[in-house]
Amino acid sequence: MPATMLLTFSPPRLLLHHHHGQAKLRQQRSTARLALLPRRAARLRCAPDEVAATAAEPEQQGEEEEEFVLLASNRSDFNEVIMVIDSPSNRYLVLDPSRNVHSILPKKSAWTNSYWDEFVSLPPVVPRGPVALLGLGAGTAAHMMLEVWPWIQLIGWEIDPTIIELSRDYFGMSSLEKATELGGSLSVRIGDALSPSATVEGGFAGIVVDLFADGKVLPQLQEAETWLEIAKKLMPDGRIMVNCGGADTPVSLAADTGVSSWVQNPTIKALCSAFPGQ
Repeated sequence: MPATMLLTFSPPRLLLHHHHGQAKLRQQRSTARLALLPRRAARLRCAPDEVAATAAEPEQQGEEEEEFVLLASNRSDFNEVIMVIDSPSNRYLVLDPSRNVHSILPKKSAWTNSYWDEFVSLPPVVPRGPVALLGLGAGTAAHMMLEVWPWIQLIGWEIDPTIIELSRDYFGMSSLEKATELGGSLSVRIGDALSPSATVEGGFAGIVVDLFADGKVLPQLQEAETWLEIAKKLMPDGRIMVNCGGADTPVSLAADTGVSSWVQNPTIKALCSAFPGQ
């Protein structure tokens, strides 16, 4: 992951790159394939017979190309675009017209080198108890947290049942729903993560908030009242951890770490209003 601590930005865009001209992803039987450079995020554009990728020059010459495969393509009442894309190193869940990567399943490492890695730091600084994942996606945070803290009880909310179905088929979510040797597991809830019913008796030890639509943080998270309601769901000494960036966020925390910079983020403005001095 980056050496700098993130507050963090939108799910990374998967940008497909090719050495020359325009690379294209054509249907081949039940899959589609494309050669591209590794370690470069990508945006996909869907067309009736192909998925086109914008060409760009590689960052480094001599890197081996990595093959990407479109495993599944779907849509639902909540997401106009749902794609599962596979490569030798990762599997990606790409959603909505912004083509943002909402979940990653690493194959060669326990880490994603993105903001999901930060969520793993939550359990050591909260009391023992259930941890809520608001915005489960395909379960990237759940995979990593159970890998590092196999005793943890996770409860994840995802509004789109189609994503849960694909996650069980392609991202190993079913295995997370089975108890580990130390008793940890993921319990999946399909519904509105911000609903008053998205809670447990006694409260959560921690709440991870990772809620996006169309590449943007949900507008409700830019309101102080929403955060006050989320905080009511915590047990004493519980904490909230949030991905508060967005594809359209104009402020770059990496470029300017001063207070005057990061407080301009509308989600952080709401947090500052809800929890002054914290």
